[in-house]
Amino acid sequence: MSACAKSREPRGQVAAVDLGATSGRVMLADIGPDHLDMTTVARFPNDPVRVWNGRRDALHWDITGLYGQMCRGLTAAARTADDLVGIGVDSWAVDYGLLRDGRLLGTPHHYRDDRTATGVDLVHAAVDPDELYGRNGIQFLPFNTIYQLAVERADGLLDSADTVLLVPDLINYWLTGRTAAERTNASTTGLLGLDGSWDTTLMQRIGLRPSLFGDIVEPGSVLGPVQPQVAASLGVPDGVQVVSVGSHDTASAVAAIPMRPGHSAYISCGTWGLVGVELPGPVVTAESRTANFTNEIGVEGRVRFLRNVMGTWLLSETVRQYERDGVPADLALLLEGAANAAAPAEVFDTDDPRFLPPGDMPGRIASWYREHGLRAPHGPAETVRAIVESLAAAFAGAVDAAARLSGVDVATVHMVGGGCRNTLLCQLTADRLGRPLLAGPVEATALGNVLLTARATGLVDGDLEALRALVSDRFPATRYVPSGAMVSW
Repeated sequence: MSACAKSREPRGQVAAVDLGATSGRVMLADIGPDHLDMTTVARFPNDPVRVWNGRRDALHWDITGLYGQMCRGLTAAARTADDLVGIGVDSWAVDYGLLRDGRLLGTPHHYRDDRTATGVDLVHAAVDPDELYGRNGIQFLPFNTIYQLAVERADGLLDSADTVLLVPDLINYWLTGRTAAERTNASTTGLLGLDGSWDTTLMQRIGLRPSLFGDIVEPGSVLGPVQPQVAASLGVPDGVQVVSVGSHDTASAVAAIPMRPGHSAYISCGTWGLVGVELPGPVVTAESRTANFTNEIGVEGRVRFLRNVMGTWLLSETVRQYERDGVPADLALLLEGAANAAAPAEVFDTDDPRFLPPGDMPGRIASWYREHGLRAPHGPAETVRAIVESLAAAFAGAVDAAARLSGVDVATVHMVGGGCRNTLLCQLTADRLGRPLLAGPVEATALGNVLLTARATGLVDGDLEALRALVSDRFPATRYVPSGAMVSW
């Protein structure tokens, strides 16, 4: 029995647009107070593009191509559904579009573009890093929005803009015509204060106009119906509401984890691994700053106290390099080979900045080992084993740090997202944690998106714990224990 209250209202459907840093999907959920089914109606790649900008080869998002793929997915969802009532959009964090009079001024930069080092210097010259962390509680990442916008200002590109919209807010604007800044994603920019509002003093100190940033809305806010012309082009019924969900994909993923926050940690494992705990308030200490932990806002005002680990980007870039080299690169077969390979004598540092840009990941990993006087992995099986072992060690270390810094007594760790399908990664992580690991659901981000859209449109009700119970009832996890055994949970 779901913890969501029983109701006589009929079930309906909502569409979740979930845009990750390497792929996107549109999911259609049939949901009611005691029912939740979700199917995939579209999957598509999200590949960056390189564009010569007069000085260098810059990395950008193909945002209009991505929007087109998303629209085709929504058309498929509308064709399949018999009672589509809502749409929610989530995406990766920090990146944005610049607009003037409602028009996009250029192709948004990709956070892996190498322009951001200049922005770090510009911001830190105006605001000491210690003070910055005390104001926003956000971990240092060189591609945080605050640093990217400092580069835009230095290049004169903000002079023509009147609005900055993070990626999901931009897509919501294209769907509804309404500009707004959803709070969970806004909290990743470095421009939100610990009170959850825009820090206009900070903006002015680094030369940003506060008027560029829209009104903040809570996750789960109804923005309005799809614009009639857009609805007609998509084949979406009139009156379908767009909900600003936990638009940072990690916020939506964490909202769908059926955990006990006082005794659990989570690993949202996709392109990035976001590892942390859920708290009622921020932790802003010298220790948390040194450990590079962030305080991002979650659903219902919770705080996602976490740190970024490189994630399955290491695997996906390795596969891409093998494909470029003509090496057999089926990931399932590579992982099978890795499971039979010897573990490396030492794991490598997944946080090393050399692993951030696209490129020859196996070569970079080998270089890291050689530079540290260690034997480098030889061949695909050993390389993939080194990646998985190193990710497991990084995840376990981040969990231990989150528990120590927050005071949460972590008894169980939940892994969600695409990485939880990797049985080798799950088992090695449980081994290094010395704690049980519950793997699943895979589509946690889309589920969190669905739950908030469904609640906003009246298909379900209840608080966050009630919504999580609906996930627990429908999507049982797989339990990994440090002994190496694996059982159904």
